[in-house]
Amino acid sequence: MRKFILIFLMYAGFTVNAQVIISDSAAVDTIKKPRHWSIVAKNSLMFNQAAFSNWVGGGANNVGWLASANYNLVYENGRNLWENIIIMNYGQNTTKGIGTRKTQDVLNLSTNYGLQFSKSWYVSTGASLLSQFSGGFEDGNNPEAKKISNFMAPGYVNAGVGITYRPNENLTVTMRPLSRFTFVLDRELQVAGTYGLKADGDFFLMQMGFLGSAIYKVKLMENIEMTNTGSIFSNYLENPDHMVLSYNMLLNMKINRFISSIVTLDLMYDHNQIRKTQLKQTLGVGFAYNLDNGVKRSDRKDSQFWLKK
Repeated sequence: MRKFILIFLMYAGFTVNAQVIISDSAAVDTIKKPRHWSIVAKNSLMFNQAAFSNWVGGGANNVGWLASANYNLVYENGRNLWENIIIMNYGQNTTKGIGTRKTQDVLNLSTNYGLQFSKSWYVSTGASLLSQFSGGFEDGNNPEAKKISNFMAPGYVNAGVGITYRPNENLTVTMRPLSRFTFVLDRELQVAGTYGLKADGDFFLMQMGFLGSAIYKVKLMENIEMTNTGSIFSNYLENPDHMVLSYNMLLNMKINRFISSIVTLDLMYDHNQIRKTQLKQTLGVGFAYNLDNGVKRSDRKDSQFWLKK
């Protein structure tokens, strides 16, 4: 009986060991399997609040929130590079005695496909959409004031073919001639001169021009990252000197796994909107949830030589 038990235990141990070895081998095969998608997503919900009671310095009770989603989905396989960017921001602030006003409203979608023909250089084609989710009004977005913008009013769609320079995953520069389409789908805003419209009732404007855009990401220090996005557009056919300039800065300061602080800065000049430089800045602290599948397209740090490799 003892011999039988001893033989059984030895067999059982051999079987378990064999199963572990097979499992480890399968895991190694899984790790070695190439993955072509790089997925990085940053989601956040920020809050701000102020309360006053018998405060001699004055002030009004207020509470605000800002929701943000920033996705970067990239497919790379051989000479093929396909990058998709999704940026959605929306926020509101409610102040006692004034009411609710929106503080942030951005819808930005873009896709770009490139075929590599030389080191860091791609022949590329792409399209982008830039608009907002809800109406904007004069006098600090006061809903009782005159409406000046809305969803797809304006909405800008760019499409074209050109050249993309991408030495590493932190820097992308694209230059292309393209068609720029401006949509004004809100009937109240379909007025001659508004966003470049030629006549009352028009909802569509087409322009041919040159677009240059750049995205630069830099890690300032541990848990502090900055993303810079800039673009310039010039109309070939009409007033090429009336360029559209835009810049966006996103500073993400991670406090811990679920809490972070975000600072945004937007600068814009568009002759067809308003002949002044537009400025918008936001600051928020709140909850953050990030996704990263760990796939890195390049380990090179050519644009961040001061960092330890």
